[in-house]
Amino acid sequence: MRALVQRVSRASVTSGGAVTGAIDRGLLVLLGVARTDTDQDLRYIADKILHLRIFDDHQGKMNCSLLDTGGAILLVSQFTLYGSVKKGRRPGFHEAAEPALAEELYREMRALLSRAVPVETGSFGQAMKVELINDGPVTIMIDSAEKFLS
Repeated sequence: MRALVQRVSRASVTSGGAVTGAIDRGLLVLLGVARTDTDQDLRYIADKILHLRIFDDHQGKMNCSLLDTGGAILLVSQFTLYGSVKKGRRPGFHEAAEPALAEELYREMRALLSRAVPVETGSFGQAMKVELINDGPVTIMIDSAEKFLS
């Protein structure tokens, strides 16, 4: 599982001409699910997102998490995080999960994160337009495969 996390001043997602989710200060999380992902990957990524210390403390140092600052999450499905351009110029998506598994884990991620902070979402499997003001800019990639590397 991969999560591209952006610290934002505000963000919104529109699908079919309607806003499906919007937040002020918090995190925009683009979530990609791999075909081999399990509940263990889900919990690892959720914990990292919630505890990632990328918000400024009173001294201006990135030392606070979303839990410390009281922000929200805009969670958007993003299978293209598993796009590979190793061969040719057109991305291949063979590592991305099939839609049924991806949607199940995406919904579980929303439920898990919602226990701790407010969560808004995009429309799974639909074309979306995402607007954001990246604060910093701060953008971090979290990959659950890293939990196995030492």
